[in-house]
Amino acid sequence: MISVYIDGSCEPINPNGIASFGLIVYADGKKLYEQCQVVGEGKGMSNNYAEYCGLCAALKWLIANSLNNKEIIIYSDSQLLVNQMNELWQCHEGFYAPKYHEALRLKTNFSKLHFKWIPREQNKEADALSRKAYEEYCMKKQNH
Repeated sequence: MISVYIDGSCEPINPNGIASFGLIVYADGKKLYEQCQVVGEGKGMSNNYAEYCGLCAALKWLIANSLNNKEIIIYSDSQLLVNQMNELWQCHEGFYAPKYHEALRLKTNFSKLHFKWIPREQNKEADALSRKAYEEYCMKKQNH
């Protein structure tokens, strides 16, 4: 069983702040991979955009590492992402819509992919990675 935890944030304001994500991939409880990244700053950036960037990055990594035939659960504290990926909610056009459509295309490469909402308290590690990306980005900006 593969477990993936993703989190996106947009600081110091949402929307239009600095968007970043964190993701962690586990196989049978063992950490295989982690990533954090700032995906943009300013107009249009939001936590939803960051969440979808994290999801797309995770799906691409799973495909590149030939894990897309395994049973996979994606955990997120974003009800929007989980409900849209489970086809319970529609995606209304917005800045994140292209990433939503990219995630749908990537999703077709998986046979046993599940999305599960978790409370923020259970997603602290992915949240910490997202914040790390944001903080490192801010430090670099201050030093230039």
